[in-house]
Amino acid sequence: MSVSAVADFYKDQTILITGATGFMGKVLVEKLLRSCPGIATIYLLMRPKGKNDIKSRLDELLNSKLFDQLRGTTPEVLKKLQPVQGDITLPGLGISATDTDMLAASVSLVFHAAATVKFDDPLKLSLQMNVLGTKRLIELCHKMDKLLALVHISTAYCNCDRGEVKEMVYPPPIDPYKLIQLVDWMDDETFNFLTPRLIGQRPNTYTYTKALAEHILIQEAGDLPLAIVRPSIVAAAWREPLPGWVDNLNGPTGLIVGAGKGMLRTLHCRGDLVADLIPVDIPINLLIVTAYHTATLRQRKLVVYNCVSGMERPVRWDEINFHGMTALRRNAMNDVVWYPHLRFTQHKLLNTIGVLLQHWLPAYVMDLIARIAGKRPIMVRIAQKLDRAAACLEYFTTHEWRFSNDNVQSLWNTLSDYDQQTFNFALSALHWPTYMEQYCLGSKLYVMKEELNTLPAARKHLTK
Repeated sequence: MSVSAVADFYKDQTILITGATGFMGKVLVEKLLRSCPGIATIYLLMRPKGKNDIKSRLDELLNSKLFDQLRGTTPEVLKKLQPVQGDITLPGLGISATDTDMLAASVSLVFHAAATVKFDDPLKLSLQMNVLGTKRLIELCHKMDKLLALVHISTAYCNCDRGEVKEMVYPPPIDPYKLIQLVDWMDDETFNFLTPRLIGQRPNTYTYTKALAEHILIQEAGDLPLAIVRPSIVAAAWREPLPGWVDNLNGPTGLIVGAGKGMLRTLHCRGDLVADLIPVDIPINLLIVTAYHTATLRQRKLVVYNCVSGMERPVRWDEINFHGMTALRRNAMNDVVWYPHLRFTQHKLLNTIGVLLQHWLPAYVMDLIARIAGKRPIMVRIAQKLDRAAACLEYFTTHEWRFSNDNVQSLWNTLSDYDQQTFNFALSALHWPTYMEQYCLGSKLYVMKEELNTLPAARKHLTK
């Protein structure tokens, strides 16, 4: 008997994970294999992409730096990963009859992480993935004889039209079943035309469809052992498996890289508001413990967990900016265009003027110089990307929420000291300046693929 009740519970369990190739999905897979080595099998729902079949997509996943530690110490656990071909946008999740029977007979735990997390995706696509995909997964879960827990990953912002968000499922903005009917017959153009009217007070299709998905869960789950985990703005890893690890430009990472390269100079943001960033390893540990808790309690009552930092370890956007700029000047990125300096502007008009003068004008001038020199012009394209990234985050940098997290605190108090260390989801020890230093360095290393040995040259260039 080990000293970990959580790891003991996972011994001989068979798990299904959707969205395993996403940012959170990858970290979940790695943490389960590393901290619960007694797991029998982890099935990963995957779809072929381009020329890559699911086998080569799994190989690509395992070749990530994220799995270096496992490859070096316990490579045999990687054999527990089994890809299953499927697609959440297809009826029956696009899983073959044989695979459906196999999953129904063997799976005991399900983590549903698959979703489109792009804020500006068309509503029809968001509905197909976030709402219909969830409905189809529940249909599969009802066939599972051994199911002990289904944990759904939502977002703290699915109720962002409220100032205070409790750990409960609120009434949906519209009947999701009526919208689902429209998906089958309404063309994309009409859907896009109706989108602003449909989503109303919500800032994007992502938060809107995530709210609908929660309602679908309530309606369809019946007596399934179900829990919902709602992270806020998921950011780079804090402690594990690699401090500062991040693998995409979504959310704050895009801003860090833009500011680090000296190209993002102004942002519409209220610096005095709480920035509810949550390091990715926090929700991952919470997910693992939530499944254990749901299963061992044999609870049939839905519990919601708001996984947020603002209640426990609040930090303001001004502080994030200060610590971030300090770190970006110390750990300079390669080929910096201007000295990193990001200014927050509370007034939208002033910010628009700043964007025109500090982003677009220099981009066009530099592209003109590049063309004259016979080089490829890229600055306008980068300015467009930065503009889109800033627009997606604007709602979250100009609003503030009070998220209650009593359920998370109660769950934390049920764990032994050993499990609190192994599956830490408490933020009491988080030091924001150190974390931002790691985050900026991680963005350089893992997103921009700039090795540490380039730092001296990058710093020299920055000094010039």
